[in-house]
Amino acid sequence: MADVIQLLPDSVANQIAAGEVVQRPASVVKELLENAVDAGANKIQLIVRDAGKTLIQVIDNGCGMSETDARMSFERHATSKIRESKDLFALHTFGFRGEALASIAAVAQVEMKTRRSTDELGTRLVVEDSFVKVQEPCQAPLGTSISVKNLFYTVPARKSFLKADPVETRHILDEFQRVAMANPDVFFSLHHNDSEIFHLPIGNLRQRVVKIFGEAVNKKLVPAEQETDILHISGFVGKPDYVKKTRGEQLFFVNKRFIRSNYLHHAVMSAYEDLLPADTYPLYVLFLDINPASVDINVHPTKQEIKFDDERLVYNFLKVAVRHALGSHNVTPTLDFEQEPAFQQRLTPAPVLRPERESSSVGTFRPSKFDQDGPAASRHTSNLENWEKLYKGLELFEKGSGGEPEPTTDEPVIGTRPGVEVLEMDDDTESFSKGQREPYQVHGQYIISHIKSGYLLIDQQAASERVLYERYLAALEHQPIATQKALFPKTVELSAADAHLLRDILEEVNCLGFEISEFGGNTFAIHGSPAELRPGISEETLLQKVLEQYKGNLELQLGARDNLARSMARNAAMRKGQPLTVPEMQDLIDRLFACTVPFNSPSGRKCFIQYDLEELQRQFS
Repeated sequence: MADVIQLLPDSVANQIAAGEVVQRPASVVKELLENAVDAGANKIQLIVRDAGKTLIQVIDNGCGMSETDARMSFERHATSKIRESKDLFALHTFGFRGEALASIAAVAQVEMKTRRSTDELGTRLVVEDSFVKVQEPCQAPLGTSISVKNLFYTVPARKSFLKADPVETRHILDEFQRVAMANPDVFFSLHHNDSEIFHLPIGNLRQRVVKIFGEAVNKKLVPAEQETDILHISGFVGKPDYVKKTRGEQLFFVNKRFIRSNYLHHAVMSAYEDLLPADTYPLYVLFLDINPASVDINVHPTKQEIKFDDERLVYNFLKVAVRHALGSHNVTPTLDFEQEPAFQQRLTPAPVLRPERESSSVGTFRPSKFDQDGPAASRHTSNLENWEKLYKGLELFEKGSGGEPEPTTDEPVIGTRPGVEVLEMDDDTESFSKGQREPYQVHGQYIISHIKSGYLLIDQQAASERVLYERYLAALEHQPIATQKALFPKTVELSAADAHLLRDILEEVNCLGFEISEFGGNTFAIHGSPAELRPGISEETLLQKVLEQYKGNLELQLGARDNLARSMARNAAMRKGQPLTVPEMQDLIDRLFACTVPFNSPSGRKCFIQYDLEELQRQFS
């Protein structure tokens, strides 16, 4: 029988290796930027077209390469970083595997121009499908320029799995920010489709953090510093009042290498203890300098997962460093009792109620003779009003029917889903709820509305999100929402990444009732906001929350309009705890059941639950 095991050709082996090293355009950006830093460059430019699918180019002024080294750099496992196995535990560079350029050249068309300071002429190489097509001398500035074109043209299946340009661009921006953050002593710039997104001059770490995340974070940064015999911790953490619902501003660096670690993230969150609202994330940029022999970075091809010799010790040191930083800068939680009615109710002593029935009718009380005079009289008057409110509406029930409601023929009923009654509009009032028993609110979160077979319990926030979502979709299609002009325009400064994102969707955002224009740099002017913007939220806050939500939904591949409608509805909807008048509740119910899909919010939460009287009676039996 003939032998069946054979050695794969280099081109095939490189494509297999590329599956781990080059997962998307952002992977190419990461590898090329790290190579430029390892080359000793203090000026690095990144140029991207079409989210990296057409072109990724990195230009640096590093040491450059000789003709032989340039050719060897495209061979598998060819590297200048290590010589033997023990060097893996003494690494001070980003790269060491020698797989990056070989993997990239296996799935793209690569052109390199490089020159050393000692050479008069540089070298130009063109590599396609792992084969060197051109190698010639050329004029070139000091350093190296690498252009990667037509990524994944040799593996169309992989190219088809790439996501939309906004998603891939976001990943590129993340990788760029991580490398730039770790090297504030290097100038970085990023151009995407001829538009400059980042221009980061040489400076210190605080200046780099502010340049990347925006001027607004400058006042929110708290320096963290901890020196031990084992490791040195430095960087910044954000104040508890500067948190976001989405991740993205949480960065760990070990020996200047970006890493992912849920374990270390837990240490930071533990240091904040009860200072943060639920499901929020603080900003932090933390550097851990540790002996390379105490960590193993050869765990994953992306080199973003590492192992520590003593993880528990690192965990404790990190937790102490963050807690000490927050404590030394008097970062403590504040409670404004005037803003929370529940606190007021708990702090006010409850008056003793001594009611006497004036008659046998339910719900009619008068204060006892003991309390008719003096300061207690006002308390009883207030209590009387509260009791009357509690029993208000009981007259709707027949006294002789055992507490059951009078049968009516015009009760609203609900929907088209099996097991759910169909809600019908009243012809006289053109309303689903008006003309019926008044709805009422429970705990500032839910609305109870009567139907023939029982009642509906409506989640006011989920219902509001559904109503606004369908309204915003219609606005993006053909009917822009009215704008309330501002007397004086307001300006908002965003981070470079968020500013780039807003430019891409600015036309759609303005269809939703905003009137926003660019004001230079990463600053935008807000000339108007949606006319029906709920009270208590500013235009700047709403815009920033919408952008955060939009970024969080990018991976869902919803499409720009659907994503934006969801994000806007999520942040513009009424909140739990917001008191509503009867007309407001009736209006919300009418709008909800006029929706195409009234059953669920855009995120999938139920908008209402139906309760049957028969089921309730069985529970009381």
